[in-house]
Amino acid sequence: MFDIGIGEILILAVLGLLVFGPERLPKAAADAARMLRNVRSMASSARKDLADSAGMDFSDAKDAMNEISQFHPRRMMQGIFEDDDDDAATPPSQAKSDAKPKAQGPAFDPDAT
Repeated sequence: MFDIGIGEILILAVLGLLVFGPERLPKAAADAARMLRNVRSMASSARKDLADSAGMDFSDAKDAMNEISQFHPRRMMQGIFEDDDDDAATPPSQAKSDAKPKAQGPAFDPDAT
């Protein structure tokens, strides 16, 4: 989430130890965690209140976005160029039992842009 490595965590721990001291560091860490939890709960309740007051139902918007995502050029090309000849060569009874689910690529390809 914050992309913090082990080195940064150690530096923050040493700085916290120097600033607060070994006696007050656990209490300061607990207070910081409590404050972060309160901020998250306030943000989620504000988001919920805003959605309720606006009368918006986000499940419909999510469904619409899923429907629109099928028109992405990459997914359309995958559907066109999929090799269905292997399925035609095997009998239908074996094709369904031996068929492996086709892996779908990532939704976003940074190299494509």
